[in-house]
Amino acid sequence: MKVLIATHNEHKKIEIKHFLDQIGGYEVVSLSDLGMRDEPEETGATFRENALIKANDAMHRSGLLTIADDSGLEIDAFNREPGVNSARYLGKDTPYQEKNEIILQRLQGVNERSARFVCAMAVVSPLYRPVVFEGRIEGVIGHRQQGSNGFGYDPIFYPLGQERSLAEYDLAEKNEVSHRAIALKLTLRYLEELKGRE
Repeated sequence: MKVLIATHNEHKKIEIKHFLDQIGGYEVVSLSDLGMRDEPEETGATFRENALIKANDAMHRSGLLTIADDSGLEIDAFNREPGVNSARYLGKDTPYQEKNEIILQRLQGVNERSARFVCAMAVVSPLYRPVVFEGRIEGVIGHRQQGSNGFGYDPIFYPLGQERSLAEYDLAEKNEVSHRAIALKLTLRYLEELKGRE
């Protein structure tokens, strides 16, 4: 079965494909693979709403079972920003290394550094009603960027009780603990149920 991952982000595609490969029987493609360049405007107020906007748009244009996630970082000292604006925070084209440095500078001298990654993952299909699964991982913002694995805000995010940033985890480790991994595990269970219905 062909599954569309509604993203142009190759890192996300790889992470999701890694999970789908575990149950087999899925050919994973991204928007880029199908030459679908446009993405809908993310007008939702929550991760869940944005995930559904992206998934429904891509499913209607492709006719494929589609998975889309909306995820981001919530920093308590910033009133849970950047939140749903994580990808656009400080400018959509601003490199994450620069974004991370700005965040660290803004947190200098701040003791309250609690934060979390949140992921809402929507699965939509021409045949079944849409469903959304959520994963989250609590942690803190460190004092410097660490690690070269992962992407986005991973180098400044330290899972609760850990001395390594998420960017210091290899893919297998990250796929055990990350917000996306938690949502994906729930999504996988659902996809296995769908296969059982066929």
